[in-house]
Amino acid sequence: MTWLVVGLGNPGPSYAATRHNVGYLVTDVLAARMGGAFKAHTSKRADVVEGRLAGERAVLGRSRSYMNDSGGAVSTLAKYYDVEPEQLIVVQDELDLPFGSLRVKFGGGDNGHNGLRDIRSALGTGDYFRVRIGIGRPGGGSGVTDHVLKTFSRPDRKHLPVYIEEAADAVESLMTRGLEATQSSFNR
Repeated sequence: MTWLVVGLGNPGPSYAATRHNVGYLVTDVLAARMGGAFKAHTSKRADVVEGRLAGERAVLGRSRSYMNDSGGAVSTLAKYYDVEPEQLIVVQDELDLPFGSLRVKFGGGDNGHNGLRDIRSALGTGDYFRVRIGIGRPGGGSGVTDHVLKTFSRPDRKHLPVYIEEAADAVESLMTRGLEATQSSFNR
């Protein structure tokens, strides 16, 4: 069995440190744990790392398109690697969780997240695992788009590496321990 772990985000250096790219940051950590580097997939729609993670066969993926168009790359990778939705883990930013919160779940709605909406449309289902990393809602009258495309505040940047490592640990736990044990350990 192969696991497909997809980190959501936007490509390019101008987005690299934004709240919307926490999925990419987690897959960077996982790639380092696998001893691999992202390279172009044959489809040219995504970058991938193939290998073993937590003793399991895994493919890490990142779409080369923007967050809102992630579905095409995810469905292409799922078909190419013969991965069913039950073997898909999507790592995403979550507005409705405070910064530093982490939730792991299977299935559910899109909750206004355009990347998830596009994945659901492309796969024909929302029944896949999600590692949701809290980025908090915007304050002070700031709009959602501005909030997700801004870099983290200085105090948040200090703690971000710990949260990213924990999210990577949660991905590995899902693969080896299952949903209930992972939720018990990581949902807070």
